[in-house]
Amino acid sequence: MIRVLVAEDQSMVRGALRALLDLEEDITVVAEVGRGDQVLAAAREHAPDVALLDIEMPGQDGIEAARELAAELPAVRAVVLTTFGRPGFLRRAMEVGAAGFLVKDAPVAELARAIRAVVAGERVIDRELAAAALALGATPLSAREADVLREAADGATVADIARRLFLSEGTVRNYLSSAIGKTGARTRVEAARVAADKGWL
Repeated sequence: MIRVLVAEDQSMVRGALRALLDLEEDITVVAEVGRGDQVLAAAREHAPDVALLDIEMPGQDGIEAARELAAELPAVRAVVLTTFGRPGFLRRAMEVGAAGFLVKDAPVAELARAIRAVVAGERVIDRELAAAALALGATPLSAREADVLREAADGATVADIARRLFLSEGTVRNYLSSAIGKTGARTRVEAARVAADKGWL
């Protein structure tokens, strides 16, 4: 029997996933959590074979939860589920050691097949997203440029960003200018939106 942990912040979706997976003869859901920062503790307690991780959860996103699992409980295979088919998210998920990446509108039979495949040691990736990720390439942003854009997304001033990231205002301006150029945007808020849409943040 394949033991599965479901991490999804929407209780209706979480319940539906449990109900559908429990219909499979060889799969059982052993734990459910509604926050990303609860995944590691639940995995330690319930010893699942597979963790299904929603990408956007309170506390911590699914990619960070997958990173923690890969570092501390590598026997637990992480499969990231997302409503957002963004190539950058796929690349980040693979970089942190996720075994699978699927969009939520995939058929349930496909999800069950993916769970069996990752338990068998395979990697499972949504085909269309994989093609888009290859076409898009890696993020052009440096880690610091991404940090600065994240802070800029809500309209924070240069002074605010400098204070939060312990940088000088001149350094923040340089990072913002570079990030705006790399995203092809006109403003820092637009650059943050473009980068988020591509899954670079």
